[in-house]
Amino acid sequence: MTRSWGSETVAVFTAFYDANVLYPAELRNLLMHLALIGLFRAKWSADVHEEWISNLLKKRPDLTRDKLERTRMLMDKHAVDALVTDYEDLIPGLQLPDPDDRHVLAAAIRGHADVIVTMNLRDFPSDIIGSFGIEVQHPDEFILQLLGLEPDAVVTAAQNHRQSLTNPPKTVAEYLETLERQGLTQTASVLREHML
Repeated sequence: MTRSWGSETVAVFTAFYDANVLYPAELRNLLMHLALIGLFRAKWSADVHEEWISNLLKKRPDLTRDKLERTRMLMDKHAVDALVTDYEDLIPGLQLPDPDDRHVLAAAIRGHADVIVTMNLRDFPSDIIGSFGIEVQHPDEFILQLLGLEPDAVVTAAQNHRQSLTNPPKTVAEYLETLERQGLTQTASVLREHML
């Protein structure tokens, strides 16, 4: 099956998740639900895992490394071939505004990503990233594009995500408000038409 992504049609496109989209649990879980329905291949790296986990532990002393490592293990287990390895040799040759972000681009290149999904668009200038045949998208733009490609599948994934929330459960309105707080304003607006 072919899908259009940007200006190209590809068999199945690949999205590399930056740590900042895995840091908030609600966004991470929605992106995982989307990854598991087969619209695209999701990718990340051990460095990305370590980044979101260590940053979350700094802000949330109520969480434990063991609990977050379990989340990491489940992500790696359920998203087939998501973990990119052997990209470290690419890092020294890459130039980005923040050198600490080079591991993301290196893993995206090695993972044959079509898009890097990140909140920090400025850290991944399109002229640099584009030279590797990769786009950079905010998660709101990314999910909105998925909604344009396969609205029923994306709505179903969002509904499954909402229904999986049991502690505490969320009404549709509460769920959409949570997505808006995560910066998914356009996504929430489109989902509102289908979920209410």
